[in-house]
Amino acid sequence: YWLIKTEPSTWSWENQREHKVTAWDGVRNFQAANNLKSMSVDDLCFFYHSVSDKKIMGIVQVIKPYYPDPSDETGRFGMVDVIYKQSFNKPVSLQVIKSHPQLQTLALVKQSRLSVMPVDPQSWDIILNLSR
Repeated sequence: YWLIKTEPSTWSWENQREHKVTAWDGVRNFQAANNLKSMSVDDLCFFYHSVSDKKIMGIVQVIKPYYPDPSDETGRFGMVDVIYKQSFNKPVSLQVIKSHPQLQTLALVKQSRLSVMPVDPQSWDIILNLSR
């Protein structure tokens, strides 16, 4: 399981729902890029609105594994393709996540600027329950 972040002004949950499939490109942080490299087809990802909203909006699924990002002229970074899976009835805010005692080890809490991060199965289940 993963969490991927986007600024809604750049690519929003509404964009994702409408277009269904997108390339998750533009990642230029080595740790985040390594997380992209670790993704496999069918992995599930929380889709997180950063900056203004700071909420997990829903779930996307990896449909194409890591491949070169043509927007990176250095050739060091890549991307994956994801497809819309489901919207949350109740988006889960960063404030709710930070206040939950069992979610304190999440990278979202500890490394808030990281744009692609792993999510452990227990935290995944807790966040799913918070979205209902």
